[in-house]
Amino acid sequence: MKEYLRTILEEGGTLATEDIVLHILAAAVLSLAVYISYWYTHSGTTYSKKFNVSLITLTVLTSTVMTVIGNNVALSLGMVGALSIVRFRTAIKDSRDTTYIFWTIIIGICCGVGDYIVAAVGSAVVFVVLLIFGRVRNENRMLLIVRGASSNQIDIEGEISRYFNNKPVLKVKNTTPETIELIYEMTRSVYMEGYKKEKSITDILYQLGGVEYVNIVVQSDEISG
Repeated sequence: MKEYLRTILEEGGTLATEDIVLHILAAAVLSLAVYISYWYTHSGTTYSKKFNVSLITLTVLTSTVMTVIGNNVALSLGMVGALSIVRFRTAIKDSRDTTYIFWTIIIGICCGVGDYIVAAVGSAVVFVVLLIFGRVRNENRMLLIVRGASSNQIDIEGEISRYFNNKPVLKVKNTTPETIELIYEMTRSVYMEGYKKEKSITDILYQLGGVEYVNIVVQSDEISG
């Protein structure tokens, strides 16, 4: 039994130089699909050129590691132990970025073990899915924050309800003996309806008197760390 386990642990093969080069080049070529997909599905401040380039290098590095490990069980266990002590604290701004990280790792693993067809077919399917749905985003939510005198609470709530046709949802109400703070949530489309009216909601609320401030905040679906 001991000899059998020793044979498994010591088992390994040496790849030819051509195979090693082919593994790494295949990973680099397929990583271009990831690069193009990330560039297409991200725009504005959500796009990070440095992160996009990092996806290519991550694919190549993963393929390199898998090529080194090969079918050597002992080396693979040592590699897992070495990588387990590495802690990554890079903040993911967009939930889609996690998909791209896993995509690059999977391409690297497939190419590292020589399964080019699996890597190519899987990448093609993911590329098409992201091409179709990649630019779909949740509609940004708007927060209307109003702080004023407690005596004006009924008037403030009434004006907001009338202005937006009872569509905003009151999420938070903070009160003190003298002041009150109201936080309403609504969709961007509901908020944009106000541009069709002669007066803005801020002008109407300030005309009531006793309103300290009116803040409008956009909530996006990005994840901040």
